Amino acid sequence: MSKNGNMRNGKADKPAQNSQSQERETKFMTTSSKPIDPLYKPEDVQHIDYQRDLGDPGDFPYTRGIHKNMYRGRLWTIRQFAGFGTAKDTNERFQYLLKNGQMGLSVAFDLPTLMGRDSDDALSEGEVGVCGVAIDSLADMEVLFDGIPLDKVSTSMTINSPAAILLAFYIAVGEKQGVPQEQLMGTLQNDILKEYIAQKEFIFPPEPSMKLVVDTILYCTKHVPKWNTISISGYHIREAGSTAAQELAFTLSDGFAYVDAAIDAGMDVDEFAPRLSFFFNSHLDFFEEIAKFRAARRIWARHMRERYAAKSERSWKLRFHTQTAGCSLTGQQPINNVMRTAFEALAGVLGGTQSLHTNSLDETWALPTEKAAKIALRTQQIIAHEIGVTNTPDPLAGSYFVEKLTDEIEAEAEAYFQKINDLGGVIPAIKQGFQQREIATAARRYQDEFEAKDRIIVGVNEYAEENEKLEIPILKIDQSVEKAQLERLQQLRASRDNGAVEAELERLRVDALANKNVMPALIDCAKAYCTVGEMIGVLREVYGTWVEEPVF
Repeated sequence: MSKNGNMRNGKADKPAQNSQSQERETKFMTTSSKPIDPLYKPEDVQHIDYQRDLGDPGDFPYTRGIHKNMYRGRLWTIRQFAGFGTAKDTNERFQYLLKNGQMGLSVAFDLPTLMGRDSDDALSEGEVGVCGVAIDSLADMEVLFDGIPLDKVSTSMTINSPAAILLAFYIAVGEKQGVPQEQLMGTLQNDILKEYIAQKEFIFPPEPSMKLVVDTILYCTKHVPKWNTISISGYHIREAGSTAAQELAFTLSDGFAYVDAAIDAGMDVDEFAPRLSFFFNSHLDFFEEIAKFRAARRIWARHMRERYAAKSERSWKLRFHTQTAGCSLTGQQPINNVMRTAFEALAGVLGGTQSLHTNSLDETWALPTEKAAKIALRTQQIIAHEIGVTNTPDPLAGSYFVEKLTDEIEAEAEAYFQKINDLGGVIPAIKQGFQQREIATAARRYQDEFEAKDRIIVGVNEYAEENEKLEIPILKIDQSVEKAQLERLQQLRASRDNGAVEAELERLRVDALANKNVMPALIDCAKAYCTVGEMIGVLREVYGTWVEEPVF
């Protein structure tokens, strides 16, 4: 017997080789399946005019970043997404994260809240507090932010169809803390268009849904000036299976649709555009992601200045939050997810993000444990303080490869804008299933490449381990959470002034029927302790619901 292999006919077999040492035909491509050249040279970027296409950091078109000093002046906001169980459970996690160096809060809501249903709704059974925190009323919001000064901490809320209602709760909580709404800081995701395209947490038809978004823009522009009224989200588009270029194109086209809607409502673009922000995914193709972020800034700046005639530089600057890719994480060998997340976070930083969330290693199995959340938080802090990438803005500028990729992604996005315009705009394109089909096709292609091993996922289709055992702790949401939430909701219904509840819900109905801005009515409903489900129920009667046409 040879230590290098089995003996057969007196000769030792050659040792087994893994797929990386064997010769095989490999397709080098971006996620859009555009081939990557073996070498990039000066002639690939000779058409670039530095001032026109790049500019210095802080200068139009902001390809190199929206601030001159970028992270030399101020780090990105470290904002970990958190939410599970009851409001009390999540408040404790918020306090833990803030104690460990987190700079801002980001709230994950459970599925019933996301869908505008109360915890005691028949369709909520089994989902209460499972994928986020259960919020039924202002009473829950008061507990969620207990001991957290809302004039000092900014809060991001990932909520869409009921977004105006959760904003009303937040404004009411601030008032109870003695914080006027003019001082509240944060972001409401409030991006209903991407729900029709990708995430599917819609309630109403597109047109009244857009009206609710515009109501929040109008209200916050006047009364909550520090609030980002929409976080226009590519994250869920990417998680649904899009390419980087599709994520960019569909996200920015949604952004332009919101700009058009607010202008149609009578606003000047420079009144509201500075408070629009974006939310992008950072996936595993390191250089492509960096190029995507750089292209995003350039496209937005040019369209805002040239297409919408915005005069304010703040309207030209695309500000964005980044979250590492949940769909890139694996249930197999989950410790590998720490490295995946670190590289994705680094791409976000090198791409110039203003805010960052790093996913936890256990998120394919459950919501993060405290330990996993701390590792994700420390990942950001190591990038910020130990590896030197914050020392100079846009350190990859001038790379033949990165600049070429930036140009290619920009061109592909512009081609998609034209296709969407040819279909009549974003909402008509959604109704025709255009974006949905494009994403489905991209997702199928990615899966085919995975199955053919043209894309290697370590621990899954290569380097897998037989009989692997899960050796990480899992956070489990006990059934007692739902029971406690139902008891709390029952107590609220019994103790509140139900006459006031009925009166405020009727006012909401009247304002919605009259096509008025419903934000003032929603705030008064919140203060009367109307529930999410009760307010959505009124709006559902007025606006109707939406059933998506099947897309094949």
